[in-house]
Amino acid sequence: MSGLIFLARPGRFLALFLLLVLAGAETAADGDKLEASGAFADQSASEALRASVDPKGHRVVLGDGTTLCEIWLRKQVPTRAKADVAGAIYTELAESALVGVISFPKDTRDYRGQQVKAGAYTLRYTVHPSDGNHLGISVYRDFLVLSPVSADQNPGAVLNFEELMKLSAKTLGSVHPSPISLVSPEGLKSVPGVATNDHGNLVFAARVKTQAGSEMPIAFVVKGQAEQ
Repeated sequence: MSGLIFLARPGRFLALFLLLVLAGAETAADGDKLEASGAFADQSASEALRASVDPKGHRVVLGDGTTLCEIWLRKQVPTRAKADVAGAIYTELAESALVGVISFPKDTRDYRGQQVKAGAYTLRYTVHPSDGNHLGISVYRDFLVLSPVSADQNPGAVLNFEELMKLSAKTLGSVHPSPISLVSPEGLKSVPGVATNDHGNLVFAARVKTQAGSEMPIAFVVKGQAEQ
């Protein structure tokens, strides 16, 4: 089974969880900022996918003035009754739910340090199963996985874990999926906004609309890798 990175030491989860919640995300370093961007218009994406995301996006601009990425959140994200899952904090999101689309103007790296080519990718939600087969260092089991928009045409597709991993592996052209880490939205000072957390990761935060008619805060790493 191809897997993501999740908590390697379950006994330390509570302490680490409290530490991150209390620390939250701090101000962005070196002038990193969030700007508004226009509609998602990548022609390699299906019309249905383009129509499923907000017409206005978010552009993450680094302190040197270069664009790191652009993000378009889904107009209505499917949710379910929140489940009590150890190590997971976004369990109201449906498994494999499309959360949005992200576009990188140049090559970058995902949360595992794997090189991701410039281009547009869907962001789908998953919780790593606690089967002990794939160890790594991450407090949370929640992730968003990247898949090329050309390969992920149906925003309403419902995929099981293995199907989602195979789809995401197309990002890298290998057997491995491409994850970015979801983090706690607690303590964020500016939403929407970007901030650097205690681990030196640049975090994007916003509120996403749900199919139930509510809004929920969401935060994920857009620049930074798991501590090795």
